[in-house]
Amino acid sequence: MNLVIRNVRLANRPDSGPVDIGVADGRIVAIEPHLAGEDSWDAGGHLACAGLVETHIHLDKSRIIDRCAPETGRQIQPMRAVAALKPLFTAEDVRERAERTLVECILNGTTRMRTQVEVDPAIGLRGFAAVRSLVADYCWAIDIEICVFPQDGLTNYPGTETLLVEALKAGVKAIGGAPRYDTDPEGQLRRIFELAREFDVDIDLHLDVGDSPEGMFLPHVCELTQEYRRGGRVVVGHMAKLSTMPPSDVAAQARHMADLGIAVTVLPATDLYLMGRDQDHNVRRGVADANFLLQHGVNCSLSSNNVLNPSTPYGDCSLLRLANLYANLLQLAHPAQLRECFAMLTERSARLLNLTDYGLAIGNPADIVVIDAETPEQAVAEIRQPLAAFKRGRRTVVRHPPELLRP
Repeated sequence: MNLVIRNVRLANRPDSGPVDIGVADGRIVAIEPHLAGEDSWDAGGHLACAGLVETHIHLDKSRIIDRCAPETGRQIQPMRAVAALKPLFTAEDVRERAERTLVECILNGTTRMRTQVEVDPAIGLRGFAAVRSLVADYCWAIDIEICVFPQDGLTNYPGTETLLVEALKAGVKAIGGAPRYDTDPEGQLRRIFELAREFDVDIDLHLDVGDSPEGMFLPHVCELTQEYRRGGRVVVGHMAKLSTMPPSDVAAQARHMADLGIAVTVLPATDLYLMGRDQDHNVRRGVADANFLLQHGVNCSLSSNNVLNPSTPYGDCSLLRLANLYANLLQLAHPAQLRECFAMLTERSARLLNLTDYGLAIGNPADIVVIDAETPEQAVAEIRQPLAAFKRGRRTVVRHPPELLRP
C-alpha cells in the first residue's frame, strides 16, 4: 500500500467506529482496522467521505457582482444584468474568475463537480473554452463535468443551437435548458431532449422558478422524459414552485418524478434570495423541501448554483454551509434529517450525476475527504470544516484548524 489513512469514521456508517483506509496506485484496496503500512496519516477519529459533490454551479459567471450596479426595490432582473456583461467576457476573464471559485470549492472539500456553462452568440464558446481548460488543469484535485445550456433562449436566439452542438461534439456530457427565458419554452425543452438523445448525454434543466405554482413546466418535462426514454438521466434544478404548493400536491408530483427517474437539485442560496419578492412582509422562503421529496422516492442534491453574482450575491463555496442554511430554512432538527442533508452533498449527489466509481469502497478511486466531525449530522449542524482531502491517493488540501492558546 502506498498510503494508509488511519482512524476514520466512514460517513455511511459513522457509528461503527474508526477504521483504516489502505490506498495503492490511487485506489482503495482495504478498509479495516489496524492496517499495516509505514506511510500513513492519522485522521484522529474524524469523519471521512469520498468528497463533497457539487452538482450545479456556474463557474463561468461567478464573481461578477462588483461589475453590476446594485438594484433597488423588491423586483430585480439578474439575468438582464448578466446578459449585458457577457459580450465583454473574454476567455481569460472567465478563466480567472472561475479558477478562484474552483479553488475555493476544492478547499471546502469538493472532489466532483458538474458546472453549468452558458453558450450563445453573446459569449460564443469563450466561456466553454475557459472552463474546459480548468478541467484539465485541475484534474489532480477534482473531476469536473460540463453541462452546456442556453440561458437567454434557444428557439428565439439564432445561432445558439449551432454553438450547443459544437460543444456537444467536443465531448460535453450534459445539456441543460432554461425554458422560462424562451419565447417557446415547450419548443426549447423538446429540442434539448432531442439533442440529448442524439448525443447520448444527460439532461440538467433550470426549472420552475416562481412565486406561484401556475405555469409549471414539470409536467411537460415528465412527458418528454417518458417519450424519449431518458429516465435516470434527467435532473431539474431549483423547483422553487414546489414550495408554493400544498404537501399533497407536492407528494403527487414527487411520486410521478420518482416513477420516471427524474432527480431534483435544490439551490437554497439562490432561491432564498430570489423568491418572495412580490411580498413586502411575511415573505415566503421559496426553497423546495428536498427531504420531503426523498420521502416520496425522488433522489435529490443540494448545491451552490451561483457565487457572488446578481442572482446570488454571496457565497464561500462551502457545501456544508449551504446544507446548514437549507436545514435552517426547512426547520430540520432530527439527526436523521441532517444525515440526509449530508447525503445530498455526497452519495445522493453522486447518484444524481450517475457516477459509478464514487464512494469509500474497495476498488474505487481513493478520493477521501476528512471532516472535523464525528457524524454527518454534526458536520451539517456545526458547519464543520474539512481537515484534509486526497484525490486518487494524493493529498490535495491541508487545513490547520485554529487553536486556543491558553496562558
